[in-house]
Amino acid sequence: MNTTLESKLKDAVWTAHSLFERGKTSGSSANMSFRHENQIYISASGSCFGTMKEEDFAAISLSGEPLSEKKPSKEWPLHLALYEKSPEVGAVIHTHSTYSVLWSFVPQIPELDCIPDHTPYLKMKLGTVGLIPYEKPGSEALFSAFRQRTGASDGFLLKNHGPVVPGKTILDAFYCLEELEESARIAWELYGVGLG
Repeated sequence: MNTTLESKLKDAVWTAHSLFERGKTSGSSANMSFRHENQIYISASGSCFGTMKEEDFAAISLSGEPLSEKKPSKEWPLHLALYEKSPEVGAVIHTHSTYSVLWSFVPQIPELDCIPDHTPYLKMKLGTVGLIPYEKPGSEALFSAFRQRTGASDGFLLKNHGPVVPGKTILDAFYCLEELEESARIAWELYGVGLG
């Protein structure tokens, strides 16, 4: 397992580039983080996954205090809520991936397990996905709504916004995010033909 800061940064940069190159995120809308020792390294405010470099991460403490000159993503409280949930969480990825966002608009989907398991892989890789009611991105109302629900599900879908997925490592979070987005795509396609 990659345990050095350098190896974690390399995995994070590879993950960012992979997501961007395959259209899973665009512009500077996504953010990611990982835990190293007693610090969280999170993509800096305004950074783009397509051009991400190892120096594009800001360091913050486990209580959210800045530890570097770079400004962290404004959505850092979402990440900290998941690190607080469990010491097993070693990384978090948040994107605005298309099918996850589309699925979040479907009316009357269950809050605690919002993406149907048409295939077994989402449950096998991640578990249940909780739906977080819409609040303005970056707002304290969003962070509060998120913190209230972190114990109820394994991954999360912010309504009209996108997924937030934890993992033991950045690659683990990446694999879980990939499965969530693919499951949302399958659910959306089936819903479109009346089979959802």
